[in-house]
Amino acid sequence: MNEFELIRHYFHHHDQGALLGIGDDAALLQPTPGAVLAVSADMLVAGRHFFADADPFLLGQKALAVNLSDLAAMGARPRWFLLSLALPQADPDWLRRFSQGLFSVAEQYETALVGGDTTRGPLNLSLQIIGEVPAQLALRRDQARPGDDIWVSGMLGEAAAGLRHLQGEWRLPAPQADIALARLHAPQPRVALGLALRGISRCAIDLSDGLLGDLRHICERSSCGAELYWPDFLRSSVLQVLDEAARRRCMLAGGDDYELCFSAAPGQRAQIEALGRQLQLPLTRVGRIVRGNGVTLLDADRRPIPHHLQGFDHFDSP
Repeated sequence: MNEFELIRHYFHHHDQGALLGIGDDAALLQPTPGAVLAVSADMLVAGRHFFADADPFLLGQKALAVNLSDLAAMGARPRWFLLSLALPQADPDWLRRFSQGLFSVAEQYETALVGGDTTRGPLNLSLQIIGEVPAQLALRRDQARPGDDIWVSGMLGEAAAGLRHLQGEWRLPAPQADIALARLHAPQPRVALGLALRGISRCAIDLSDGLLGDLRHICERSSCGAELYWPDFLRSSVLQVLDEAARRRCMLAGGDDYELCFSAAPGQRAQIEALGRQLQLPLTRVGRIVRGNGVTLLDADRRPIPHHLQGFDHFDSP
């Protein structure tokens, strides 16, 4: 099977919403009038972002889900994506399973593959995603303001606990391991939440590298600081089998959560709580934006908790 047969056989689906999709030198896309484009790219490298023997179906799902999470953090509606693949070989069974996983997520979020590239090489996946959002409603990292509440969605730390379980750092009991590994291998992008936050929040980020590291990006872009109230965090039952230091490391610096962290004025609390009930998704107020810089972790008496935790960094982390 040559490159073009591979594309035709496994990746040539209906190009939903594209004037011209796969098969030409470039796709032709027509944005919705009144919307601006939100564009993001992510690369997943075997041995760095996933194990080389990962289930290709789950890998296909995750590859698109983590890109959709970036659009969710902007309050953008997904429309199209591009996929570039480096493959050691054109394994039909691997390609079939990978494409099935990929398109299962694409269909769920009504986004279409409209182009990309394939080549031979070490296993590497690169996706570019394109969405739309009214410019005045986009959620941006530079829009946090002192006095805003800080919220997070979902349960933090479960995916990180699952990764360390696989790496042998600790062994989770069967029920907790199943939940943690599902969160690691099949993250759920919070697209519905991002869309619902339009007009409620001004500022959001998706949590891919750990809350402490990602929240610092908001602080830097918004020229502010943040206080996090450790006792207010929602704790997953998965993490109850770990000691306090391990729980803190997973929840604050573990990465792979793909939840949203967002800020909003205190007057929006009731609306956000109602939104959590509507989406059946925990939304937890964990701190506030303050004047200054950096992120401070506080105990029940609002005293700083000393720690050396940082978010994941591809060049500083092992």
